[in-house]
Amino acid sequence: MTGKLFVSRLFIGLLLCQSPAFAVAQTAGSLVIAGNGPEQVTIEALARAFEKANPRAYVDILWDEDSKPLQLVKTGHAQIAVTGAEEPALAATQIGWDGIGILVHLSNFTKDVTKQQIADIFSGKIKEWSELGGPDTRILLIDRPRNQNIREAFESELGVPGKISDTAKVIGGDETVVKTVVGTLPPLSAAAYISLSTGLSVVSGGVAVRLLPVDRVEPEVPTVKDGRYSLRRPLLLLAKKEPNPLVDAFTQFALSPPGQAIIGETYVSMPSK
Repeated sequence: MTGKLFVSRLFIGLLLCQSPAFAVAQTAGSLVIAGNGPEQVTIEALARAFEKANPRAYVDILWDEDSKPLQLVKTGHAQIAVTGAEEPALAATQIGWDGIGILVHLSNFTKDVTKQQIADIFSGKIKEWSELGGPDTRILLIDRPRNQNIREAFESELGVPGKISDTAKVIGGDETVVKTVVGTLPPLSAAAYISLSTGLSVVSGGVAVRLLPVDRVEPEVPTVKDGRYSLRRPLLLLAKKEPNPLVDAFTQFALSPPGQAIIGETYVSMPSK
């Protein structure tokens, strides 16, 4: 009887060691996540939920709009970078989508634009809104800093890397971008690109701005998710390619139902498989 009891306990112990619940309980250590874009609130929420599920894991968020997250990972100052574009030297995991909204003043009655027209606007080929059926005002371009992942994704999607007009006004923070669009008056009317999650939030909040349809598709969560709204960027977690159990645990959590629910509060979660 004693021998059978010992074997049973050993068998149960082996099962526990191999179970996902046991693996989560053993997740421990410190993790640094770096970023410079609009995803900070979402990443912080993910980090806190991950820590709650893994009491022996600690996540520090290193966030600065002037930082270079990829370089921080390469030099070992962070283990994960939050970006919108892949880097060949690092491993990438997509955890969601974000649309890139074209933000204009509410009074701008331009109906919609194509991706090619957006490229022509920001490269300086189109200078007047009247060329697009809009008001008789000159276009004030609002660009983002070179190190921000939204700019890299925007340029890549439009096929204009390094070609955005030098006349553009470079603004880092989303809040300042929105205020500048609202405060730009004739004979100028601003055009800015912004995280769609932020754009939808300010529009629904009654701010005097609107988001232009692109290729006759409204910028909305469902159209971003199914790809009909094509001006979008992936939300990526980039890390070194060598194995790191804590990095793997965090990325798996971000892709789990609880993690995707957090991402879906602000961004577009991954389609269910």
